[in-house]
Amino acid sequence: MAPLDLAAGLIAAVDPPQLLPARQQMAFTLAFHIILVPFGVAFTFLMLVANYRGLRRGDSTALLLARRWSKVAAVLFAVGAVSGTVLSFELGLLWPGLMGRFGAAYGIPFAIEGIFFFLEAIFVAIYLYGWQRMRPWPHFWSGIPVTLSGLGGTASVVSANAWMNQPGGITLRDGQVVAVDTWRVLFNRAFWYEALHMFLAAYIVAGFVVAGVYAAGMLKGRRDHYHRLGFLISFTTAAVIMPVQIIVGDIAAREVFQNEPAKFSAIEALPRTSTHVPEVLGGVLIDGEVRYGTEIPYGASILAGYRPDTKIAGLDAIPAEYRPAPRLVNTVHLAFDVMVGTGFALLGLAAWFGWAWWRRRDLPRSTWFLRCTAISGVVAIICLECGWIVTEVGRQPWTVVGLLLTRDAVTRSGNVWYFFAGALVIYTVVGAAAILVLRGMRRRWAAGAEDDRDVPYGPPGRDDAQLGGERL
Repeated sequence: MAPLDLAAGLIAAVDPPQLLPARQQMAFTLAFHIILVPFGVAFTFLMLVANYRGLRRGDSTALLLARRWSKVAAVLFAVGAVSGTVLSFELGLLWPGLMGRFGAAYGIPFAIEGIFFFLEAIFVAIYLYGWQRMRPWPHFWSGIPVTLSGLGGTASVVSANAWMNQPGGITLRDGQVVAVDTWRVLFNRAFWYEALHMFLAAYIVAGFVVAGVYAAGMLKGRRDHYHRLGFLISFTTAAVIMPVQIIVGDIAAREVFQNEPAKFSAIEALPRTSTHVPEVLGGVLIDGEVRYGTEIPYGASILAGYRPDTKIAGLDAIPAEYRPAPRLVNTVHLAFDVMVGTGFALLGLAAWFGWAWWRRRDLPRSTWFLRCTAISGVVAIICLECGWIVTEVGRQPWTVVGLLLTRDAVTRSGNVWYFFAGALVIYTVVGAAAILVLRGMRRRWAAGAEDDRDVPYGPPGRDDAQLGGERL
């Protein structure tokens, strides 16, 4: 299969010099920004769950959690605003071929996302400062638009990404967009499963990350009502959603098989079109053959079409000039394997919790459960990042599949490495500042800062000694 490598080399030979740094910068900034998305979409939901519980049950600890989580959400929202703004500039500066040719369609979901962003910013401010200035239930309801705006903004961005994977809703004349069907652009064929997959991923990441923080505290002996409640709200949310995500992920993979055969061939690292295709775990594509992997006989064909004789298009079905380089195929294949592997590991952790709760209405008593949960947030983030690698890299060499190659979308002017270096500096400073602020907040809360002892409209709070005396 040497011609595969030769074709990839011929494509690389005509790539403009700006393509590599532009892709590296986009990959870095997207990888940074997507970590913040779950906290705008799902962490605010956890905050509202704690707030609701505090009001309904008169639980001052739940209200204290909600208040502290609202401050964390505000910090992360500010960081997301900075990183998202940089991304919006990158689209125009790095990819003028995309925005100049398809901006009339591609810009629609981003315009809608901007509306949701401003709504979220307004209600984040109202909810945050409303703790001391509003009646309890009106204040709670003011937080609902925060979560809804986060969902709407995320759906808009996912819509833009899905449109690049399966473009529609446009009429082209001489290569230019002359008519746009807004509805079909927004709700394209890939939107529904990509959006649902992303929404569930956001709740899983936020749930496991927050639960991991409280699990780490419980490992240090802090098994009071505050840590137990913070753990249960977040972990239960992630655990309930995890099996649903596995099902949705399976549906999404089958949709990719049906509608994005080139991406599916990269996922499977399949060099030749065939039936009875095995599922290869691990391994890399070298000289047209997958090596060092573990095969499950007929696995890929059965998963794709429920039959061993399901035919799967391989890389040889892709015209040579559009065939992805082996390194890109390996990136997609390995990222998919890591995504699935980490997903099932988190499913196992959720099942462990569910089994213990069903039997004793309590957390698993093993210290290893808390240790696994303490790192589950990092595992969930890795799973999320790998999912986006599959989505983005799996589309290459296209920016808009079938309509615009990535090398034709990139800028032709300037030294993009300087822009990349500037982005690295900005994101490093913003990320470090966020970490310092959050660590400072944690230290003040651990010391029992006066402004957090009692929620203004809640029942009298219990002192630290009383909270510390409550054990699992």
